[in-house]
Amino acid sequence: MTGTERLLSEPLLVEQRGPVRWLSLNRPERRNALDTTLVEALDQQITSAEADPGTAVVAVAGKGPSFCAGGDFHQFLELHDAGHNPVDFLTDVSACFNRIAASPKPWVAVLHGHAVAGGLELALACDVVVAADTTLIGDGHLNRRLVPAGGSSVRLPGAVGRGLSRRLLLTGELLPATAFESTGWIHSIVPEADLETTATRICHQLADRHSPAQQRLKALLHRIDGMAPEQALREELATFADNWSASSVADALRDFLTPHTTKAGNR
Repeated sequence: MTGTERLLSEPLLVEQRGPVRWLSLNRPERRNALDTTLVEALDQQITSAEADPGTAVVAVAGKGPSFCAGGDFHQFLELHDAGHNPVDFLTDVSACFNRIAASPKPWVAVLHGHAVAGGLELALACDVVVAADTTLIGDGHLNRRLVPAGGSSVRLPGAVGRGLSRRLLLTGELLPATAFESTGWIHSIVPEADLETTATRICHQLADRHSPAQQRLKALLHRIDGMAPEQALREELATFADNWSASSVADALRDFLTPHTTKAGNR
């Protein structure tokens, strides 16, 4: 995929904007609720983006009035009426989000409207979150007598803290994006008119640092999440050693220092 080629196949719109691949959930009539076709399309794009040397960052947004309102209840009931437990579908959702969290390339979630249940879980799997100030965000599962299955009970406490995560998980309450400002989880909260511009700027900041070192660091961050500090520190040192050996780091440092050395010698 080159230039600004757009793949218009439902249910996911794909657009390559230079080093940034934009994925737009495209089920606006269902507020981008997750069903099998959408999750499969998203999973395919994880594979495609990771294999593409021209893609440095992946941004995921939503078409229509919302980012994503969660799982598609119509599919849940269809599975139930056919004698199947929806947990099989949710296993695929969880695996897809785990792939995003573990991806060597940074993912940016661009939220507007609603980011609820599965929509929140998708955002939690991403590395950076940008949100319109009017976005309503929450777990919401208990509002329909459900419990999480896409990662919110695991990732939300680390993102927003134990107290707020328990409030959101155990009440189903939805809060505006501005209520998360002090948590540090959302990188930027802006008027919706500024959302795409802000997200684009952040994506290009990430793309500017695209390198094997960034990919190793992303993998390290995923690997040590929840790990005991002593073991995590050993993993960090091992990653440094691997990066130093496998990359031309010394040459890059020499290039950085050479102009400074020359200036110092000419004083």
